[in-house]
Amino acid sequence: MKILINGSGGQLGTDCIDILSPNHHVVPIDYPAINIADAKSVNTICGEHRPDVIINCAAYTAVDKCETETAAAWAVNADGPRFIGEAAATIGARVIHVSTDYVFDGHKPVPGAYTEDDPVNPLSEYGKSKLAGERNLLEPCPDAVILRTAWLYSASGPNFLKTMLRMALSDPRRSFTIVNDQFGSLTWSYTLARQIDRLLERDLHGIMHTTSDGYSSWYEAACYFLEKMGVEHSFIPCTTEDYPTPAHRPANSILQNKVLDDNGISVFTSWQDDVDTLVDRYGDTLIEETRELLEQNS
Repeated sequence: MKILINGSGGQLGTDCIDILSPNHHVVPIDYPAINIADAKSVNTICGEHRPDVIINCAAYTAVDKCETETAAAWAVNADGPRFIGEAAATIGARVIHVSTDYVFDGHKPVPGAYTEDDPVNPLSEYGKSKLAGERNLLEPCPDAVILRTAWLYSASGPNFLKTMLRMALSDPRRSFTIVNDQFGSLTWSYTLARQIDRLLERDLHGIMHTTSDGYSSWYEAACYFLEKMGVEHSFIPCTTEDYPTPAHRPANSILQNKVLDDNGISVFTSWQDDVDTLVDRYGDTLIEETRELLEQNS
């Protein structure tokens, strides 16, 4: 089938190209070739390519900036999905759209996990705009698939694990504080791309949670990754109160993939297994790339 991947230059978009290209006609596209905050741009691209499926990986993901750059965030995260849904409805395309754990307030006691049926209550502008995007998409495109994921990382692009590696390699003896009272599931975008591939085979729609199994704090995840990488570090756990940010971040971002599990189609395993695989495949490359970056910036 013909699949248009919007946001093709990001972590998930890159992995979707890798996973889907062997068996499908993939059309990668990204800003500025398409501007999902502009209905005319979306209609033009979708009308030109007329894909069978549109995978929307694009979003305004600078969580703290969303608090001040609110109009830009809502244009991309809320208006963009509506425009994609309207264009998809016109050409008869299926939509798979990526959303976030930030639609929840994170107040559920850990280790309780949020299911697709739990009430939403976003506390940040990012979460509010992404929830609006879910609803805006479903209005013109009720058969869309909405994938809520969290704590994404990959071998490419900026992400939490690569930031931790850069910090540790910059000075192994320097102490860095890492938040230890926010919990979630590190999710490899490569596995999420594999899950999207699996969903293409099924006639499912609606909201689905798509994260790795198990959970950790940010501090625990950072330490696990660096220990697997064999990289010395001096990380110290801290609380959210010790590390304030402009945007409210959920204390509990643990999601249960209930819809996937109920349908027997989840490809996710434990977050530790995926980190292990990433390290086995890309560990040496990640260290080499990070050291080169540090040298360039020194």
